[in-house]
Amino acid sequence: MLQYGFMQNAIIAGIFIAILCPAVGVFLVLKRYSMMGDSLSHSSLAGVALGVVFGYNPIITAFIFTAIAGLIIEFLRSYYEKYSELILVIVLTFSVGIAIVLISTGQANANVNSYLFGSILTVSDNELYIIFILSIISVISLSLFYSKLLYITFDEIGAKIAGINVKFINYLFSLLVSATICVSIRILGILVISAMIAMPVAASLQLKKGFKTTLSFSIMFGFIDIMGGLFLSYYINSAPGGTIALTSVIILIMVLAAKKLLLNKSMA
Repeated sequence: MLQYGFMQNAIIAGIFIAILCPAVGVFLVLKRYSMMGDSLSHSSLAGVALGVVFGYNPIITAFIFTAIAGLIIEFLRSYYEKYSELILVIVLTFSVGIAIVLISTGQANANVNSYLFGSILTVSDNELYIIFILSIISVISLSLFYSKLLYITFDEIGAKIAGINVKFINYLFSLLVSATICVSIRILGILVISAMIAMPVAASLQLKKGFKTTLSFSIMFGFIDIMGGLFLSYYINSAPGGTIALTSVIILIMVLAAKKLLLNKSMA
């Protein structure tokens, strides 16, 4: 299996995804903004459709469109401070509308399917380079702004008082979420990207540890979910996105069961 070039590309891309999705997901979940991943993943569908119709690289057009959508979400926060979930619906509706119009014309229908469900057969070398560049930029940005992101996540008002440029950091974080989604499109598929942003974090939160430990375990669970799902999808000949999503649910159930078992033992 590992002798095949497409599996090698899929595994390399999977490693980047296993780091990026949970790392970004921790901040999104703790900010009660996990559905942002779902809205932006649907935005990436419009970007992919635009790329296919006009003959550009779909990952690049997906990143551009998703980045714009992310910036719009952040911009609208000042207009809907008490109804943040409404912003996500607005952006999702706009993006899905564009995608459906383009796909329904028939020009993008066939080529978009692999992006919807994910495919380990279609990760080309050129796309791997794009994934690598976006991943490196995202990891460096997260490292540089880690402490400020952490402060804003738990106390945005306090961060403003402390002199942190909250608006700039939030805009930057929106771009990081966009980059993470576009990195994940080929392997996970647009329909289940948000699951990989949230599920590893959901499992690690059950351990009730500090932030750094939660982040580390989220990445570990993400790695198990993606690699387990990739290998399983190869052997059962299924779409990797769905298989990875199911694997992440199984891992979460195992963590919950183990926690319950340990709790019962401690009470006995």
